Formats: sequence, C-alpha cells, structure tokens
Amino acid sequence: MNMVFEEIYRDYWNKVFRICMGYVNDHDWARDIAQDTFIAIWKQLPNFRNEAAIGTWIFRIASNNCLRQIERNNKMPRAEMPEQIEYKADPDKESQTQFLYKCIAELPETDRIIISLELENVKQAEIASIVGLSETNVRVKVFRIKEKLTKKFEKYEH
Repeated sequence: MNMVFEEIYRDYWNKVFRICMGYVNDHDWARDIAQDTFIAIWKQLPNFRNEAAIGTWIFRIASNNCLRQIERNNKMPRAEMPEQIEYKADPDKESQTQFLYKCIAELPETDRIIISLELENVKQAEIASIVGLSETNVRVKVFRIKEKLTKKFEKYEH
C-alpha cells in the first residue's frame, strides 16, 4: 500500500493543492487542507473500491475537505498569521496566479469546484460525477465561468 500511496501523492499533490487554493486563496491554509486530504486518502485507501476513477475519488475528498475547513473557519474567530518568508515565486506569474485564485475564490461554491477541477484537466464526465450535475450542465457552466474569468482578467490587465 505504501508504494501505491507514494505514487498517488506524487501524481496528485500539486493538483489537490491547486484545488484547495481555488477554494481558500491562502497558500498556507491550502497546504494544510491538502495535507489533511492526503491523510484522509491514506486512511481510506484500503476501502477504495474502484467504483470511480482514483482521481475522481481524490478530488471529491479534497473538495469535501475544503468545504469542511471553510465552514469550520467561518465559525472560529480569525487571528493574524505571520507572513511566510520561505515561499518565493516568479513575481510576474505570481501576481497573475494570485489574481486567478482570488477570482476563483469569489465564485459560488459549485463554480469553484467545477473550474478548479477543469483547470486540473479532470474530464467533464468526472466533474459531473463529483458535483452531481449532468455533463452537459458542467460543460455550459465551464464555458460561463471561463467567460466571467476572462472579463475579470481583461479589467485586471487594463
């Protein structure tokens, strides 16, 4: 099981982290949720029955973890966190990426899940399975979300 988990971790860590960023738009918090997601995957892996694709199962766990953490955070008072010093990124791409995460975080919950999974190249049939919508409905929503994000980026760049 260790080899399988290591392979899953290697293949899905970045994807799960980006999905979490789409939900919370906070690097440290997204990393914590991604870690919790992989703890849940580790614990539940022996029970995985191959009824869905492994990616679909992982993304569903990640989405559920994000929603639980957001709900829990909304119930707790917020405290100032120290700025992270070790994280360094390309400043040009970083500002665009941060703006994208900010825009995604402002979307309604279902739209956040859909676009986060779409950005991870998850098949729309799998996205439909995760969010409980038809594939056609997911396709339409992806189109509309991309339109919204494009308009926000056009305003951002001008």
